Amino acid sequence: MTTMTEASVREFRMPDVGEGLTEAEILKWYVQPGDTVTDGQVVCEVETAKAAVELPIPYDGVVRELRFPEGTTVDVGTPIIAVDVAGGAPAEVPAQAAAPAAQAPAPAADKDEDDKPQGRQPVLVGYGVSASSTKRRPRKSPDATAAQAATAIQTELNGHGAAPAPAATAPAAPAAPVAEARPLAKPPVRKLAKDLGVDLSTVVPSGPDGVITREDVHAAVAAATAPPRPAEPETGTPAAAPAAPAAPVTFDGARETRVPVKGVRKATAAAMVGSAFTAPHVTEFVTVDVTRTMRLVEELKQDKDMQGLRVNPLLLIAKALLVAIRRNPEINASWDEANQEIVQKHYVNLGIAAATPRGLIVPNIKDAHAKTLPELAEALGDLVATAREGKTSPAAMQGGTVTITNVGVFGVDTGTPILNPGESAILAVGAIKLQPWVHKGKVKPRQVTTLALSFDHRLVDGELGSKVLADVAAVLEQPKRLITWA
Repeated sequence: MTTMTEASVREFRMPDVGEGLTEAEILKWYVQPGDTVTDGQVVCEVETAKAAVELPIPYDGVVRELRFPEGTTVDVGTPIIAVDVAGGAPAEVPAQAAAPAAQAPAPAADKDEDDKPQGRQPVLVGYGVSASSTKRRPRKSPDATAAQAATAIQTELNGHGAAPAPAATAPAAPAAPVAEARPLAKPPVRKLAKDLGVDLSTVVPSGPDGVITREDVHAAVAAATAPPRPAEPETGTPAAAPAAPAAPVTFDGARETRVPVKGVRKATAAAMVGSAFTAPHVTEFVTVDVTRTMRLVEELKQDKDMQGLRVNPLLLIAKALLVAIRRNPEINASWDEANQEIVQKHYVNLGIAAATPRGLIVPNIKDAHAKTLPELAEALGDLVATAREGKTSPAAMQGGTVTITNVGVFGVDTGTPILNPGESAILAVGAIKLQPWVHKGKVKPRQVTTLALSFDHRLVDGELGSKVLADVAAVLEQPKRLITWA
């Protein structure tokens, strides 16, 4: 058996894939000891405090060791995988993993190049400078893709740290049907199923294109743990009640479940505590008749310039807030504690709070102030779709200036939102309901909602905050002001 030398082993360290991140959780390994990897090949998926990110390996070689199992939170800069860039058979892997690794072709390299840097060198931020700016990521052959898919499936069946069975390196032809049979599910759903001990192949999908959702996994667990229904008597009368009340159905039979605070949830908690106890919050409320705005929404849905775009009340609320900011630009600012300065922003990066499987995130639309209504609609649609897929990048959540949180989608009238750190204001939008309202001297049923604006009282006084909230309400009550106030 070949013994790897220190000179031939490279350790890939957990990088800072955002700005100033300190840790990330390993969600899934795509390789196992003995696998051959190439420069640019994705080896794992990690969840930072802001998003899920796939990590490519920056050199060619053979995987020798995975330093941490899936589900482990690792500090930035810590080695997570060891790769022998000289190739050869694995040195310290189980026998069942050594066999397929030996069959895999070693990367072609001259001996006099072993001591030279292989591709990009790992650094804490990013992956370093490429050896050649014109070097392209190697294209994966169909055989390699099928083999990796089969390896991933076998790894899931074996569990954390288990080596893939030799069948994972079978030719593409027999492996392809196995890859096609793999259940469709997003990484957070796969992790949930793994935590709950659910075999995804037994779950009935309800999502689009046969994708398994979190609800599908929970339904499978509930079905597995539900007590069998008593047989109905032949006479057709109801079955007798059990002697003792049935215990509440739980996912794991326990009365309590402890969930580690990490990833997005941990970052959100820290940010909200920091914001709540750093920026002095003031929240003001206004209830407004939005009947005309709702009519405009329906008209815009039929407009040829808006065809194919997501048109809803949030779109016009966002536009109303942008108009209010243009009329009161002092609110679009931030507080610089170090320099004791108020930083006025001459652009609006509009944040939209989004509930995702990984927790609350606030991606923002860059330069929202400069977008037309169709452009704003397109940006909102892309933002929501990306967030739901769990693919929001760290960059998309940085640099926000003002945020909207739509609590009305949950049937809530309004709330007192906490500022996104570094921002001056956040607008909460409540549920739009048909209510009795005095309109033109008569009580009539009208579409009504309640808005709440929280702002940082260090840089926004009561007058300024009130003007902004009043302007938003005025636009929503009379949406023609989107034109007259433009």
